Amino acid sequence: MFTGLVEEAGSVTEILIEGRTARLTVQAATVHEGANEGDSIAINGCCLTVVAIDGNRLTFDAVPETLARTNLGGLKAGSRVNLERPLQTGARLGGHFVQGHIDGVGYVTAVRPEENAVVIEIELPQELAKYVVQKGSITVDGVSLTVAGAEGNRFNVWTIPHTREVTTLGERIVGDAVNLECDLLGKYVERLMLAGVAGGVA
Repeated sequence: MFTGLVEEAGSVTEILIEGRTARLTVQAATVHEGANEGDSIAINGCCLTVVAIDGNRLTFDAVPETLARTNLGGLKAGSRVNLERPLQTGARLGGHFVQGHIDGVGYVTAVRPEENAVVIEIELPQELAKYVVQKGSITVDGVSLTVAGAEGNRFNVWTIPHTREVTTLGERIVGDAVNLECDLLGKYVERLMLAGVAGGVA
């Protein structure tokens, strides 16, 4: 479980894609501290397992499902990625509950300055649009954000200077692919309502 509060932007030192799988090595400044093989780290919001550690370099394996649902397959050596360690018991929850299970990939359709903020508009798969509501939470490349506006299969978020400085969102341009994780609550509500209808519950 994560919070969507990215700790740092690390850099990819190596990515080896073999068919529908990949092995990814990331250099970190902070998140490698205390890390052990088998631990989970969110990379661009995608929860992956540490399979090897070499100093401040962490290596992960990505399976076909991961590459099919995320933007990780498009990374290359030198790409910057958002990194977050799991939520610790008793820690403050500054973002929202994030599983690290990416729902799909969206595409940046607009980036525009607004005073000290930058508004990012994103087009998402139609099947995910129902989970995105104004003032609700969404995770974009692992960053917990509030939906400022939503219409059809597009939504927008406002990013503050700090967010743009410490994450990769400050580098995003029109056409970029971003990982999206919708708020968990909406999915459970939908499932329970469908189960209620199927079971004849009023």
